[in-house]
Amino acid sequence: MKEKLEDYALSKSLKSDSGTIKVGIIGCGTMGQELTILVSKSGIDVVFIEISEDKVKSSFNGISNQIDDIISHWGMTEGDKRAILSRVEGSTDYKKLADCNIVIEAINTKKWIPNQPTRKEVFRKAEKVIAGNALLISNASTIVISDLASELEKPCRAIGVHFIAPALTTRVIEVNKCHNTNKESTEALYRFIRAIGKETININGSPGNISTRLIVPMINEACELLMEGVSTVAQIDKTMQMGYGMQRGPFTMADRIGLDKLTKWMEGLYNEYGDPKYKTSPIIKRMVRTGMFGVKSENGFYCYKNGKKEEKNGSIFNLGN
Repeated sequence: MKEKLEDYALSKSLKSDSGTIKVGIIGCGTMGQELTILVSKSGIDVVFIEISEDKVKSSFNGISNQIDDIISHWGMTEGDKRAILSRVEGSTDYKKLADCNIVIEAINTKKWIPNQPTRKEVFRKAEKVIAGNALLISNASTIVISDLASELEKPCRAIGVHFIAPALTTRVIEVNKCHNTNKESTEALYRFIRAIGKETININGSPGNISTRLIVPMINEACELLMEGVSTVAQIDKTMQMGYGMQRGPFTMADRIGLDKLTKWMEGLYNEYGDPKYKTSPIIKRMVRTGMFGVKSENGFYCYKNGKKEEKNGSIFNLGN
């Protein structure tokens, strides 16, 4: 049995004819899968859009695997999994977004720089099929939402939202409005964020938000310390964890984010601000070129075997070989 929108304190402005809210997610890679689970477990229907049927199938497998991992850590039950999957639909057809009240763009390209033209095309295609009062959200953390909104007939509906990974457990969501975003869209988004159990951090039109702009220079500086031979990967991480109470050190964080994704953030911020503190560290570039992306490739600043992190031995120059 599907739960009603009223249970989640959302307003009538976000209701469809069926009396429930529906969320569309364009791009269902790792982050898209997390968002699908996050929204669906709140009792909200989700339809995700991928570029091929194979990708749709792969996304469902990824969603299932992520839930199984949560179940293995006693975070959900098999019944929860069935309920979540019952509210999820995958498709390659943008027309499936027609009855969505909120559409989230969460595409992930393989290029190392933010792919703004592709995101603009996604916005244009989505606006052709969604309702006039539906929200269009981008999860791109280093692109100015105003640039994407300029592609829309109704730019007032566009908002930048950064779901900080891991989206399922992180308590806050960064909301980056553009100058065109109207009050109705913003208030509707705030209600949705409360409905999925998160808190809002307000950003005033800054690419990179708060989190990315703070994380990137720290990781770059950690790389500088490493290349200067000041200390090791593990010791630098330990300093920040035990000395400053961080949950993860900069290298562990980089591996979890994904060095390929981190490179996109760095290039995006450097292109926007021109500040060297955002320029991608040479060691990260070398690692990305060799397919060392961190946790997802089981090889980054650390090795990952059977889900366990292991330190690497030897010269830092072996990290990129």
